[in-house]
Amino acid sequence: MVIGQTVTVLEEHTNMPILGVSIYNPNKSKTLVTDYNGQASLDSFKAKETIVFKNFLYEKRSLTKLAIAKLNDTVYLTPKVEYLKKIVISASKFEQNKRDIPQTIVSVNAKDISFAQPQTSADLLESTGHIYIQKSQLGGGSPMIRGFSTNRLLITVDGVRMNNAIFRGGNLQNVISIDPLSIHHTEVTLGAGSVVYGSDAIGGVMSFYTKKPQLSYKDEMYLSANAMTRFATASNEKTGHLDINLGYKKWAFLTSASFTDFGDLRMGSHGPDDYLRLEYVDQQNGEDVIVANSNPEVQNPTGYNQINLMQKVRYEPSDNVDFDLGVYYSSTSDYSRYDRLLRYNGDYLRSAEWSYGPQQWFMSNFQLTKLSSKSSFYNKIQATVAYQNFKESRRDRNFQSAIRDVREEQVDAISFNVDLEKRFNSKVSLFYGAEYLYNLVGSHGEEQNIDIQTATAAVTRYPDGSSWQSFAAYTSLKYKANTKFVFQSGLRYNHVIAKADFTANNVFLNLPFDDARVDTGALTGTAGITWSPSAMIQWKLNASTAFRAPNIDDIGKVFDSEPGAVVVPNKDLKAEYAYGGELGLKLNFNDHVVIDLATYYTFLDNALIRRDYELNGETELLYDGELSTVQAIQNASKAWIYGFEVGMSINFSKHLKLQSQYNIIGGTEDNEGVEEPTRHVAPNFGQTHLKWKTKKLLIDTFLVYNNAFSNSQLAASEAAKDYIYAKDSDGNPYVPSWYTFNLRTQYQYNKNWSLTASLENITDQRYRPYSSGISAPGRNLILALKYTL
Repeated sequence: MVIGQTVTVLEEHTNMPILGVSIYNPNKSKTLVTDYNGQASLDSFKAKETIVFKNFLYEKRSLTKLAIAKLNDTVYLTPKVEYLKKIVISASKFEQNKRDIPQTIVSVNAKDISFAQPQTSADLLESTGHIYIQKSQLGGGSPMIRGFSTNRLLITVDGVRMNNAIFRGGNLQNVISIDPLSIHHTEVTLGAGSVVYGSDAIGGVMSFYTKKPQLSYKDEMYLSANAMTRFATASNEKTGHLDINLGYKKWAFLTSASFTDFGDLRMGSHGPDDYLRLEYVDQQNGEDVIVANSNPEVQNPTGYNQINLMQKVRYEPSDNVDFDLGVYYSSTSDYSRYDRLLRYNGDYLRSAEWSYGPQQWFMSNFQLTKLSSKSSFYNKIQATVAYQNFKESRRDRNFQSAIRDVREEQVDAISFNVDLEKRFNSKVSLFYGAEYLYNLVGSHGEEQNIDIQTATAAVTRYPDGSSWQSFAAYTSLKYKANTKFVFQSGLRYNHVIAKADFTANNVFLNLPFDDARVDTGALTGTAGITWSPSAMIQWKLNASTAFRAPNIDDIGKVFDSEPGAVVVPNKDLKAEYAYGGELGLKLNFNDHVVIDLATYYTFLDNALIRRDYELNGETELLYDGELSTVQAIQNASKAWIYGFEVGMSINFSKHLKLQSQYNIIGGTEDNEGVEEPTRHVAPNFGQTHLKWKTKKLLIDTFLVYNNAFSNSQLAASEAAKDYIYAKDSDGNPYVPSWYTFNLRTQYQYNKNWSLTASLENITDQRYRPYSSGISAPGRNLILALKYTL
């Protein structure tokens, strides 16, 4: 007979203790609640008495006291995914109910990731149905959110800003450095986030939260592990992943490693012939020759490999206090920039080689979190200090040329953040904090003669030794008048200082200045409400301002932006500002039918864009041996972005669900009095999923679709890249509409083994997403086998 007994209630899969679980017998004459460690004493219950465990975030579970003893006094509760998605962190750096946030936030959890099996974190973002992904090569993935992209979007990893001083206006691949297999959950804020996150958060914030080491809440060590292997046919992908968690009472360790090898990507067989790869350059006996592609559907060369490593250490000396150390490393092999290899110069391919060198990212961050304090100044505090190192390089050589141009860059970035929350009462909470950032840029350039094996100095992409730093403080107030009405408002002041010395590059450029300096401040604000007049209806209204201060890429870059054009530095730049609003409506018909509607508008003033420029009175410059039109980043434009989003979920039964998301985006920018399409406004796009779920089997049949863009809808900078687009009946570049039909299944054999199988693009469509330089995969079989200990 069981007399004294203490039960520990943990979350299934994560082994996290659950605070606030109600424990009671069927007639509720005996009731308990679990403490911070997920524990409660069952001494008052009889041995054969049924005990109910209930928390609104988890599936209810009933067991007898004897059955609990046979489970080693541990009860695991299964999360309700629908409810977990309602808790977000990114809006204020601390947990809030998504229902209280006036902005739209999209959440993806570890189960979603395991089912979707994304090859990169860019693919993970695309799977949400809210984010458009551009790729210039297989080793790519540049998100577009509500008409904004690249350095107008912010990326954070475990609360640390990833954007650095050389994030550019052109497409960025940095998000692929984040291992999707190490992610616990992701939150994407659609729209401005400058009050909490500062510069660059104009169009949205992508917040990635990696897995956290789990402690043991018993006397014995806690050990868990995940191993996964995956194969995909379209790119001959081979992936392996392993993570191991070792937990003790106060210490926990988590090690994660992933390796992926991609071959050349095969496109589909039904679509425009313009995308076919008919020939490519090969070097034979030391000479460049053009070779006919034996299979024009194979995009040669696109293959590469990538490794991701993560080590985390957690120390919890007492309840509510956590010390977390994280070390992250990611590196790719060299990989070809495929879109540049498609360009012709007359009858011959222009480039013999054009590749990115290894894209490397290292981060170490240390975080202190205290979640319960009686201080007069805060109830919760989180302080984070981090160091990051970014390395990237570019190598290109023209067809049958002996000269290879090499540019190598690195950025050292340090950051410090402190974020606090103070709850005055059940209605009023104050969030506030401060941030300091410092970036140091290193840049190297040379010309290599591959015939005689010599190297000479050349103009660098950025001024070597440039620095960029930011100081900021913010505050945000949340007033929850009642369960129906919430008001949130905030302000942030940000000061940015950037310095660049062009003395070394002036040997090649002869600029009319030797240095450039940015010293600017910005005050941004936000205010919004959520109003739920009934259980069926919820309104959200939000207005915000945001900004982006010029960085080193803006004021100091030298590069060939397109064939026959070169971008030069501009020291006379100011910050660009965005002013926007969003209105959302959610209709919930007893959880059977849920409809989400949102419309938004953003005005971008003093927009930093690339335009033709004069240097010393000249409009052309000899760069890398070619006479090129001079361009520079300038505060030369205004832009208007607007859109409408609709999402729908229909629960036909406990097992069958229909989900759909569709996005309509529009926008124009001013070009010296003439309104033109903006570059990062994507065609209307969406997804529709029909899901069937049982205890062990999940089946998802889904469509992904994309509207067309006519030639007149293309931005001028996109129309100029006609080599990446299909041709219309007049021979002009355009984006055809496309769709894919897909089937994905996951079978949970037992608590240890699961198999995920997907057949994507079943009808083998040949298509290329807007602005992408590489065609999407053709018919693609993906098999992933996972073992969980």
